[in-house]
Amino acid sequence: MIIDSHQHFWNYNPEEFDWINDDMRSIRKSFSPKDLQTALAGTEVEGVVSVQARQSLEETEWLLQLASENDFIKGVVGWVPLTNKNLPEILNRLKDNDLLKGVRHVIQGEPDPQFILNRNFNDGISQLNKHGLTYDILIMGHQLENTIRFADQHPDQPFILDHIAKPEIKKNEIQVWEKYIKELARRENVSCKVSGMVTEADFKTWTEEQLKPYFDVILEAFGPGRLLFGSDWPVCLVATNYSRWLELVKKWISGLSNPEQEQILGGNAKLIYNL
Repeated sequence: MIIDSHQHFWNYNPEEFDWINDDMRSIRKSFSPKDLQTALAGTEVEGVVSVQARQSLEETEWLLQLASENDFIKGVVGWVPLTNKNLPEILNRLKDNDLLKGVRHVIQGEPDPQFILNRNFNDGISQLNKHGLTYDILIMGHQLENTIRFADQHPDQPFILDHIAKPEIKKNEIQVWEKYIKELARRENVSCKVSGMVTEADFKTWTEEQLKPYFDVILEAFGPGRLLFGSDWPVCLVATNYSRWLELVKKWISGLSNPEQEQILGGNAKLIYNL
């Protein structure tokens, strides 16, 4: 079974999705489970993990509803107010739904460069593991150094790094990112999604040869046991289609053993997210 560990649904409006700029205008519309099923046709992908796109409990509950109505949505990574004093009560209520597998906060969009080290935020993170919840780390490459300090505060919390920490692929910058990725990967509770790479390159001119060195770094750093295939659909559509990205990842891992390929394409997602 191939599991896509990272995709989104949304009901588009320009206010809440103002991050979709003019270069990305092709995805200025709503995307539903039916749309994704069309994209999955013929790909061997049998299940997905739906990840939050808005920072609201309303969206988390909406995603859980979609998952309850669509068997191929195996789990949800939602949003919760991690700095809220009522977080324990919120988590207790949400965890009545076993389709909630993890949570995420859009760290990359926080204006405070020290946000990930904020005490109240970390107090919230410390409550996730006892509820059986993972945490998806969404950052940019320049935020990796503080993320290492953050991860060290929570050695028992399962973390999943989204989009390989968004290095500046468009500028072919790799050395500083590589240094910190390898250091972060020394924390065995941190895994990494093979996702979001095409949208960190030039949407129209990216090449396999440009992306491959970044994949080689994460494969060496995390190994097959801590990498998860993810499409980042529908965001990926500004640069590629679903099947092209999947086939590219399959090509990159084709030299690994069959069990290792199965780990990356679904086994790790099932294990880490308890699908």
